[in-house]
Amino acid sequence: MFKSTLLAVATSLSLWGSVVQAAPEQINLLTENFPPYNMAVDGKNYARDRNIKGIAADIVRDMFKRAGIDFTLTLRFPWARVYDTALETPGYGAFVMARLPEREALFKWVGPIGPDDWVLLARADSTINISSLEQAKHYKVGAYKGDAIAEHLASQGLQPSLALSDQSNVDKLQRGEIDLWATGDPAGRYLAKQLGVNGLKQVLRFDEAQLFLALNKQTSDETVATLQAALEQMRADGTVEAINGRYL
Repeated sequence: MFKSTLLAVATSLSLWGSVVQAAPEQINLLTENFPPYNMAVDGKNYARDRNIKGIAADIVRDMFKRAGIDFTLTLRFPWARVYDTALETPGYGAFVMARLPEREALFKWVGPIGPDDWVLLARADSTINISSLEQAKHYKVGAYKGDAIAEHLASQGLQPSLALSDQSNVDKLQRGEIDLWATGDPAGRYLAKQLGVNGLKQVLRFDEAQLFLALNKQTSDETVATLQAALEQMRADGTVEAINGRYL
């Protein structure tokens, strides 16, 4: 009788251990104001859960629900803080992030969620005409501090004027404080339009990137694979296309 009881307890503990190990981890998701991919409903620099909208926010929210993985969703400022938290803290992730060679080994990736072409935009009345980043060195270029585009410009020998928010670059461009605005497309045009600025000229398309959900390296491979499968299902059944259609 005693042996049977011990066996039952041991079996129960073994099964419990299996359940605990198989239980999906909760991911704390961080993002920023980066329309049309992610943005606070009220336009502020802090929001939680349902108060966050955008192409990527809607895709990621649906993806986690399909995968059956618990998550929290927080929009914060600035991006550098979002990036560092996802990089250094287990259980965290950040989106949308450009998947660059120098970042490849730093995170685990789910995506792509959408494209991000890199462009130089000028005011509607600008006469600037260039065909390379080398020629852009003769102009004052504005970029977003901590963003992959700003890092790329610096690696190419430019010294961009850095702003703490990309919204600030729209105002700086209009006031003539910068000649060119280095930003993503469609994000830059969407942001400018929301601020009442139309007709910006694309002076140069100098690179492109794919945007992903970047997860801390301690995230299990099982969680990453489950999320990726959910995203592929959304792409196949037309959900991703439908979400894009709501914003673009």
